Amino acid sequence: MTLLDGGAAPTDLVKEGSDQGFMADVVEASREQPVIVDFWAPWCGPCRQLGPPLEKAVRDAGGKVKLVKINIDEHPGVAGQLGVRSIPAVYAFDQGRPIDGFMGALPESQIKLFVDRLGGADMTAEIEPLLAQAAESLKLGDIGGAAQGYAAVLQLDPENVKAIAGMARIALNAGDPEQAREILEHAPPEKANDSDIASVRAALELSANAEAVGDNDELGAAVAANPNDWQARFDYAEALSARGDLEKASEQLLAIIEGNREWNEGAARAQLLKVFEAAGPMSEVTKQGRRKLSAILFS
Repeated sequence: MTLLDGGAAPTDLVKEGSDQGFMADVVEASREQPVIVDFWAPWCGPCRQLGPPLEKAVRDAGGKVKLVKINIDEHPGVAGQLGVRSIPAVYAFDQGRPIDGFMGALPESQIKLFVDRLGGADMTAEIEPLLAQAAESLKLGDIGGAAQGYAAVLQLDPENVKAIAGMARIALNAGDPEQAREILEHAPPEKANDSDIASVRAALELSANAEAVGDNDELGAAVAANPNDWQARFDYAEALSARGDLEKASEQLLAIIEGNREWNEGAARAQLLKVFEAAGPMSEVTKQGRRKLSAILFS
């Protein structure tokens, strides 16, 4: 049966599957539209909890996604081939291959997001609040909250550059620059120069000198002893930025520019621009630093 507009009737969107019908119902059918496979069993409590909201989300998607439910007690073959060890186990197939999935019961809101994303829905309304919350958590030092937020975004949009950059910055702040670089490699090639990605790369470049620039306390003492020792102040700024204190690094570099803007062929201003890039264009470090720089240059 079909609807008057030619779409699939709701009763066609959810069906019981089998090992014998898997190729036709899932693999081949997924070449036309995404197909979700729900491996379940009658004795499984979480399966009974997951089933109704998953079916509802599929029906609400209006034919953009189909659902095939496979009782593993009666049809254990495909589940075994896929390595299913516990249920409920949900797999999403597209173009004949599994592309996503999850284990266990999820809240109804997350199930809906999972289905909507597979159906090609615009996820902007869901993603933007998650990004904002993750960025605020990172700013407040709540690393766990930030990581959870960025991970949620990547579930909805695996190529989201703000979330990729956020996860990379978390790794860098945790003292693992190698992991940060690996995370950045997940950015789509066409977005490799995105401002958020470039910001973390700049921060990685600054942090690369952490072992070479010297001790913060000693350098700070040298600056305190002779405020006009521009080289000592520059070295102190490098040490601060290498260890992630971009605000104080910016202050030291601005002090050099104010005292002698042409020192070392403008090295302080060039380094300050690197600090701004590492902090990000919308950060307070960059916004306040640019205001102070303008005041110095045009006073």
